[in-house]
Amino acid sequence: MIHDNKPQKKISVLLVDDHPMVQGGLSACLAYYDDIEVIGVAHDGKDALNKAKELKPNVILMDVSMPLMNGIDATEIITEQLPDTKVLIFTMHNSSEFVHSAIQAGASGYVLKDTSSEEVYFAIKAVTKGNTHFSSSIAKMLQESPLKMENDKLTTREQVILSFVAQGFSSKDIAKKLDISFRTVEAHRRNIKAKLNIESLADLVRFAINHGLINKEGE
Repeated sequence: MIHDNKPQKKISVLLVDDHPMVQGGLSACLAYYDDIEVIGVAHDGKDALNKAKELKPNVILMDVSMPLMNGIDATEIITEQLPDTKVLIFTMHNSSEFVHSAIQAGASGYVLKDTSSEEVYFAIKAVTKGNTHFSSSIAKMLQESPLKMENDKLTTREQVILSFVAQGFSSKDIAKKLDISFRTVEAHRRNIKAKLNIESLADLVRFAINHGLINKEGE
């Protein structure tokens, strides 16, 4: 009988949280598992973007409330630019607004900070395999208040881009502001027009004003 003695490839994880104690605690907990390797830490959304592009982790454990760029916006950009990297939200926020925004941004799971290290481990394993994982209270919330996916509902990123379009920024300017590609911005603009059934810039501006998006910030 032939035994395969090749070492098992570890799941690489990037920790994103602006509290050093949380990072330290998570690192210590995950160090217990032989198939998990923390390959880096980041302290805010913008730092997370840079580290994600550099390290290309399998999974990112992402906090929500952070300076410079929040975890929801960072998640949306990372899932656009690094489709092979899974984002697992790890936060104390348990409101449906945050949960729905995270899912729309492309997060593969949502775990609360009061959960056990064992559940965090199983969540990381689940999203690595292409599955989702939600803390039990979050899963119950989603059952009671499912995410509405109407065709005319814009994602958080589309709302931000529409606000910039309404303010007169070009696709090139928007791409630079949001640190995404020009082609991604153009794709979003097409999706926005299709969802709203609007073609003219004047009507897009009118929609943005009527829905309070004209002052929406991208960062």
